[in-house]
Amino acid sequence: MTPWRKAPRWGAPRASRQKPAVQAPREAPRQRAPRQPVPQQQAPRQQVSQQPVAHQSVAQQPVAQQSVAQRAALQRKSTAPGPGTGLRDPSLRRSLALFRAFRHEQDDPEACYSLLARDAVDQVEAYDGPVKGRTVVDVGGGGGYFTQEFQKRGAHGYLFEPDMRELGPKPPEGSVVADGYLLPLADGVADVCFSSNVLEHVADPQTFLSEMVRVTRPGGLIYVSFTNWLSPWGGHEWAPWHYLGAERARARYRRRTGRPAKHTLGENLFAVHIGPTLRQVRARDDVTVVSARSRYWPFLAQAVTRAPGLREFATWNLLLILRRCP
Repeated sequence: MTPWRKAPRWGAPRASRQKPAVQAPREAPRQRAPRQPVPQQQAPRQQVSQQPVAHQSVAQQPVAQQSVAQRAALQRKSTAPGPGTGLRDPSLRRSLALFRAFRHEQDDPEACYSLLARDAVDQVEAYDGPVKGRTVVDVGGGGGYFTQEFQKRGAHGYLFEPDMRELGPKPPEGSVVADGYLLPLADGVADVCFSSNVLEHVADPQTFLSEMVRVTRPGGLIYVSFTNWLSPWGGHEWAPWHYLGAERARARYRRRTGRPAKHTLGENLFAVHIGPTLRQVRARDDVTVVSARSRYWPFLAQAVTRAPGLREFATWNLLLILRRCP
């Protein structure tokens, strides 16, 4: 009696699953026909530009294009400790360090302005990222402390100063004697255009600002700070007695020091105010205002500039961070 065998699961005979003893020879691989050239009648391939695509970081985007989260992130970044000074901006510790340096401006200008330069470049990098490899134009930088600090951090820094006496015996590399009203530069060559405490020393601040905007590339950063006239330091070396009148303050300075004052109102020092400057800058269509704040205040640095009247006395020094429109 033949035992019953179970059929394969898929219905095919078991013998059909065995490999044949002799395998059939494989077919030779087919030769692929050579690619025919594209006929000339077809549309030509579009040429790709060889110029690198400029990718904008969040900090370099116009303020209107930044989300609320991005603006908050930039605000946190701008208040982080700077790599140059290691001080948080704004903070009481930073303000005290700068105030101590200002007290020794006359007898130790190297220490004073070196600290101020490190602090200023920290502020630029907080708003615009590292300056390494970028072109920075310093307008009216005097002895070149700011330009040298930019160069130390890898930037291509150039100083444009109209007064040979301010440059000193050893001006930094890349120094040019030139007027800030008419910079010898082409349009849009600077990634960062920088001016620290110069605006109060020019008779026409708006023309000066327009020239800074002209040489800045679209999307580039413009850093402008100045001491306003009604600030406690508005009279510079004869402050705060400028509140009683410029001539009276100058006469007092000469009696106290035995030498004439460096600045004369209407000649190399001008009464620049915060309110008119903010209105003029905000009315421009070639820049956007990223930040308007007190440069040295340890707290409420932006809030103090929003109070008309009070800001003229309490701001002390106005810092404008502008972005060149595309």
